[in-house]
Amino acid sequence: MNRLIDRSRALPTPDAALSVAYAPIRMEMPGRPPLELRLTAPAAGDHVPVVILSHGFGPSNAIPSKDGYAPLAQFWAERGMAVIQPTHASARIGGLDPALPGGPYFWRERVDELRAVIDGLDLLDRLPAIAGRLDRDRIAVAGHSLGGHTCSLALGARLRGEDFHDPRIRAGVLLAAPGRGGGDLLPAHAARLDFLDVDFTTIRVPTLVVCGERDDPSFTDRGPDWHADAFHDAPGAEALLTIRAVGHGLGGIAGLDARETDTEDPDALEAVRRLTLAWLRRALGVEARMWARSRAVLDGAAGGLASVRIRA
Repeated sequence: MNRLIDRSRALPTPDAALSVAYAPIRMEMPGRPPLELRLTAPAAGDHVPVVILSHGFGPSNAIPSKDGYAPLAQFWAERGMAVIQPTHASARIGGLDPALPGGPYFWRERVDELRAVIDGLDLLDRLPAIAGRLDRDRIAVAGHSLGGHTCSLALGARLRGEDFHDPRIRAGVLLAAPGRGGGDLLPAHAARLDFLDVDFTTIRVPTLVVCGERDDPSFTDRGPDWHADAFHDAPGAEALLTIRAVGHGLGGIAGLDARETDTEDPDALEAVRRLTLAWLRRALGVEARMWARSRAVLDGAAGGLASVRIRA
């Protein structure tokens, strides 16, 4: 029982169940050091959906790695999802040398790492407490900040006409993801962040876009709505979830008491956890009623925590 939450308690969610975790898992990739992963999954149940959680490029040393984002990963795993967390090439503690070509963001390598995780599900599905339980037909990706950019590409967004889409991915959650680049960025950032010049109009996979109401980026003068560009542009973007009164950290998804958590708000964090889970359960065919019930509760007992806009 979390005594720090109030209105978010009204949002429906399954009871937490026992989970198991494996780390570090080392997955071989050609021409570079192995990719390190953490896998957290429910201890029981078959046909378990898979969510690959892509970390951001935040200021902490360990949180942008397989060891961060416990508030999301643990919550989802305790409620039926197998959550896989790669330590991306951009990670400070286990990534590649930032002086290498493509560094320090390694945006292309990060997409390759998502694909490598899916390719390696057979390896993960042999772990003792997981064996034979992962559902390869129900794979989602979720990414925060730079992780949202990574997931956008894997979901079908194009960069300078190049297609990175992995058709095995059935759904995506973009958490405080970057918006359009190019002319939408301030001149001081446009050249340095040229990889943000993404075309979202080719995303057709069901996608939930999550934004913080006060997430005012320094890269552009467009304000918080910049983070909602994927919702406005992508045909597959089904809903825009806006969390009230928080910024880029969405109340604390990256880590409790972490530097990434610009506004620590337990109620907002709980709303993100419950609402994203409800949407994932619907998108991956687990069950649909919880998402509909959650939206109704936002108009009542949980009013003021968040708003949901559905694509017409």
